[in-house]
Amino acid sequence: MKRQKIVSAVLAITALMFGLAGPITVLAAGPASVNLGAASNFAVLSKSGISTTGATLVTGDIGVSPINATAITGFGLTVDSSNVFAKSALVVGKIFAADYAAPTPANMTTAISDMQTVYTDAAGRTNPTATELGAGNIGGMTLAPGLYKWGTGLAIPTDVTLSGSANDIWIFQVGQNLNLSPAKQIILAGGAKASNIFWVVAGQTTIGTTAVFNGTILGQTAIVLNTGAVLNGRALAQTAVTLDANTVATPSHNIVVPDPVLVPVTSTIPATTTIPATPAVPAIPATPTSATNTSTVSATPATPATPVTPTTPVIQTTINQTEEFPTTPHKFQEQEMSQNSIGQQVGAIARNLGQGHRNDNVKTLQQFLISQNIGSASKNLTRVGATSYFGPLTRASLAEFQAKVGISPAWGNFGPITRAYLKANFN
Repeated sequence: MKRQKIVSAVLAITALMFGLAGPITVLAAGPASVNLGAASNFAVLSKSGISTTGATLVTGDIGVSPINATAITGFGLTVDSSNVFAKSALVVGKIFAADYAAPTPANMTTAISDMQTVYTDAAGRTNPTATELGAGNIGGMTLAPGLYKWGTGLAIPTDVTLSGSANDIWIFQVGQNLNLSPAKQIILAGGAKASNIFWVVAGQTTIGTTAVFNGTILGQTAIVLNTGAVLNGRALAQTAVTLDANTVATPSHNIVVPDPVLVPVTSTIPATTTIPATPAVPAIPATPTSATNTSTVSATPATPATPVTPTTPVIQTTINQTEEFPTTPHKFQEQEMSQNSIGQQVGAIARNLGQGHRNDNVKTLQQFLISQNIGSASKNLTRVGATSYFGPLTRASLAEFQAKVGISPAWGNFGPITRAYLKANFN
């Protein structure tokens, strides 16, 4: 009994030393996470209004309180027959306001209260990893998980990378304004997740034209996304949120459905192509039909006739070249006309598209990317086909196309810059 107590005590001390309880777990780096409460239900949440111009697409719910639905502008709201929520062609989700029917008013009061509480919590965290890093300019830096604090504003004029695992936490406390410059990115590396990144901003947050921002913004004042900017996270503002042809999606919506799993293939023939089991060329009989033939065969024993098998690489290569690389001018002209036509169709898509979306516009975009046949990413997409779901393969293929034609940033999202390029170059 005494020995058992000693063993138990040693295990307990070990657990305390290493922060373990039960089985060994991988502990997250950085500060403790931020509990958003009911505010986590929203992609965009505001106390004084949400406005948009252009072809914005929000994936997730949006809401306002204590102000009423008249403060939500540019979305073309259609109120549900229950009067509990509204819908919009620009929102993949529901829209809530303080003047809608119960239980919405009470739910919105809770969400707004939680938003303010979590701001106070995150802004009050102590023992920062670094203070006044870069004198308020972190462009070009790679930041490990941690708590970062600035008493001034924070500028990000060039790409910044957040590198860590899927469990790691980042909290950025900004005493004044936060500005991400046009066409710049918050890049995630090493498995870092947007859902574990929190920007706590006392002043206004401005995301520049076509810039890409990752994480939840807890803004004490306004949050402004300029034309074509992408937010993978949440915009939770204690004043207004202003959008302009943006793509906004909560982190969970970006990873709900993966692209179909690829089955490795050893040839360049698309996986759906079937090679007939019957040989294209009959095997040459080795048995002689006459004495003369017998004499001929026995005279050259080192070079017997070799049967042609149905899996010969020559046959596969010929089939693949015929399908992917037309050899006649007529076929090349048809291919060029087809690419121009589908390029025009993609250029005419009014809505922005990003990872997690599923619709006919995504299918048209995929067909276009497949027709371009630029590199390895488009070939991977070809093997899967136009599925109508915008997953990692589609994003990689679009980024490959953007890089090829000089569109920057080549981030793999479909927005105003890519749309303008297609309109100008496919006609």
